[in-house]
Amino acid sequence: MALFLLVAAQFLSAFVDNMILFVAQTILWRDAYPSWYLQLVQATFLLSYIVLSPWAGVLADRFAKRNILMAGNAVKSLGVLAMLSGLDPAISYAIVGIGAVVYSPAKYGILPLLTNTDSQLLKANSQVEGFTILAILLGAAFGGWLADYSVPLALGSCLGLYLVSALLCCRIPANPADHSLTFSGAIQRFCHDLMTVLAEKKGRFSLLGTSGFWMASAVLRLSVFAWLPMAFGIHDNTTIGLMVTLSGVGLIAGAVVTPRLVPTGNHARIILFGSLMAIGLIVLPWTPSLAGALLIQTITGSFGGVYVIPLNAMLQRVGEQTVGTGKAVAIQNFAENSLMFVGVSLFLLAAWSGVPVVWSMTGNGILLLTVVLGLRYLTINYLTE
Repeated sequence: MALFLLVAAQFLSAFVDNMILFVAQTILWRDAYPSWYLQLVQATFLLSYIVLSPWAGVLADRFAKRNILMAGNAVKSLGVLAMLSGLDPAISYAIVGIGAVVYSPAKYGILPLLTNTDSQLLKANSQVEGFTILAILLGAAFGGWLADYSVPLALGSCLGLYLVSALLCCRIPANPADHSLTFSGAIQRFCHDLMTVLAEKKGRFSLLGTSGFWMASAVLRLSVFAWLPMAFGIHDNTTIGLMVTLSGVGLIAGAVVTPRLVPTGNHARIILFGSLMAIGLIVLPWTPSLAGALLIQTITGSFGGVYVIPLNAMLQRVGEQTVGTGKAVAIQNFAENSLMFVGVSLFLLAAWSGVPVVWSMTGNGILLLTVVLGLRYLTINYLTE
């Protein structure tokens, strides 16, 4: 029951996180912001993770994770209120990002406490990741449609759904907290914990793998706003949101079948599906038809789901055995969002420089393939020792 409540609360929270991005895009179009401003909005969200990660892990482990989940939703709600009041979308979305920083370590850090074995933890990750992906897709579609209809109504809906998510978190059992942890010297301890996780062979493997996945996903998500209008003449938020939803169905399928396709500890399978995802991203922008593009995106998404979920479970178990689950997820957030910020910044720079979006998308796939080849190097030279 506790796992069900966590999955439901996470679904609603992630659903709203992605609604807000489409609301922000509608505001940018309405108020005639520069075409590159959406990348800046996304970058401020990512910066929240990079800057605050040293304290987020301590927060998740010092207090009951249930309470931290509720606090994260409350901070996200402040970001919605800021956007509703007319504050700059980049600043408003940065506040939502702060709430996400607070929320994420508790969300994943509580999973080992709700499971007993590695196989149960992998299954729980599959459920959380699968419903998170579903929330991203549905949030994109619903947010695009509702924002086109009414920005105030869309933001009001965001507030209501964050409240429901917080109420669901109230019913999750409170885990023991470690009040001996303090926030003083958090940066030094964070650096030490980061080195501790990286010292573990599986820690290096999982951090590099998940960071590469989310970097590629973040760039792909932003590139859709430029690529679909150019390639297929699609300009409204509703249709773009629907395209994002349809193209990501494969991610859900991949998350569901992961426990069967990738047994615990099978690094070769992880590398295989990561490579297939990267190849799909390289081929995607050169697809001449919309139907073909949707098919490739769906298949690529399924490879991505199978690739990333075992890496999440691996890192959580490493964290539980070393620095603590909350701190490990904070480290993961820092690494992932740092690479996502790099990827989004490179995409923004390419857009400023006039690089065609098809080449930016192709480069995104090549970069992910490079990361996956790095995983193969780690497997051959470290994990097999």
